[in-house]
Amino acid sequence: MSPEKALVSEKPQLDPHPLSPYVAWAGHRNRDPILEVLKDKLPDRSGNILELASGSGMHLHYFAPHFPHLTFQPSDLNEQVFDTIKSLTQESKVQNVRQPIKIDLTQSDTWSVLQGQKFDVMFCINIFQVAPLSIADGMMQCAANLLASNGFLFIYGPFKLNGEHTAPSNMEFDQTLRSYSVPEWGLKDVADLTQAAQKHGLGLKEMIQMPANNLGLIYGA
Repeated sequence: MSPEKALVSEKPQLDPHPLSPYVAWAGHRNRDPILEVLKDKLPDRSGNILELASGSGMHLHYFAPHFPHLTFQPSDLNEQVFDTIKSLTQESKVQNVRQPIKIDLTQSDTWSVLQGQKFDVMFCINIFQVAPLSIADGMMQCAANLLASNGFLFIYGPFKLNGEHTAPSNMEFDQTLRSYSVPEWGLKDVADLTQAAQKHGLGLKEMIQMPANNLGLIYGA
């Protein structure tokens, strides 16, 4: 079942699996605000866009038709989601989405398949609250290697700022995540991502306030 068909009106129980009803619900809620940022930031000429941790591919396939001059490359660590991504490509009939590829942000050899290619933009949506902070280093290294000149990495999600929650709802969400006792679950701090970026010659260029107390972080050289 596609993510769109799995949508429900009420908030489902927390489940970070990329094909879960919760992820589909959250993705449907945030896709339009993210799209508006991309309309403002993505190049108006031909170019290549790489999504990290695509999951079901629902975001990428929602964005791609708005940018027919750009080519979108989905990727994920979990190859089990590739059939869902391919099905969405077929169902939507979009012509500017490539076949998904495996990228493990902790294993640089997995993105070596893209060496020689350059991406104008890389983006990652709602991953850090359920992923270990350690992937930030790999993500920034990947971006430093694959971004074109003047390209940027866009990261969306809820974060802490200087060790503090930005809203009571984020604190509650963080507490809920940590109640599951999964070591990597929990909100990460923008400062830690920025520190990882600086190790690879990237800096935080812009911080965009997004709905529901989320942030859009833009990193570039």
